[in-house]
Amino acid sequence: MSILNEIVTKRKIQVAEQKELYPTKLLERSIYFNSQPLSLKKYILRPDLSGIIAEFKRKSPSMGIINEYAKPDDVCLRYMQAGASALSVLTESMFFGGSAMDLTIARKFNFCPILRKDFIVDEYQIIEAKSIGADAILLIAEILSKKQLSNFASLAKSLGMQVLFEIHERQSISKLPADAEIIGINSRNLKTFNVSVDHMELLVQLTPKHVVKIAESGIDSPETLLTLKTMGFQGFLIGERFMREPNPGKACEKFISKVKELSSSKTSSGLHD
Repeated sequence: MSILNEIVTKRKIQVAEQKELYPTKLLERSIYFNSQPLSLKKYILRPDLSGIIAEFKRKSPSMGIINEYAKPDDVCLRYMQAGASALSVLTESMFFGGSAMDLTIARKFNFCPILRKDFIVDEYQIIEAKSIGADAILLIAEILSKKQLSNFASLAKSLGMQVLFEIHERQSISKLPADAEIIGINSRNLKTFNVSVDHMELLVQLTPKHVVKIAESGIDSPETLLTLKTMGFQGFLIGERFMREPNPGKACEKFISKVKELSSSKTSSGLHD
């Protein structure tokens, strides 16, 4: 069994248990359920921000423990202050060390969009995402059918949330709904968890021109981000690069500052050519 299959199998078991403990009627009583979510797409495209979706996660199957004792309130607030366009919070517990509470805590201290990063396999998780304060959800094309992607996206939209559709392989593009607005291209192979930026360059050329394109995984330097920008990416989901530092927020601030410096230098150079 691949890591992905194992995660999905165990996630389905967890969701079934959650349904019994916290039925949807209870989730709908949340103070966040009737609130108006922020637009992830709008914030990614804001020219005064970095386009970076800064991610909070404690561990991963590929890296193991990354930052076990990090606190979502401190890290996520500093991400926003550093100039991140949006936040991503891992809520899967067994493999990533996250929880729904991590996202709710981040919500209390931030006023930028928050993406619920998880392995969504049931409509229940979408309702739960709204109840914990998420503005957007992640739908992974490789673990869902075309019908599920469409139905799940429709439910999220009816709740005011946006969807980041994540693809890893070219054949998944045809599974996405025609009205998809944000597509994330993950450079990480879901079976081996190896990363390839060249793979992202291939896939971005095959996606519809009108969608907002997010690069995921493998962004280890400001230089890599700028290279991805020339390929057509407008957003950049970065987690491990920041979380492996003692102060993730400070690392994010330095990263964004360097991106601005390099961009400014490149623009100045172009003007003098």
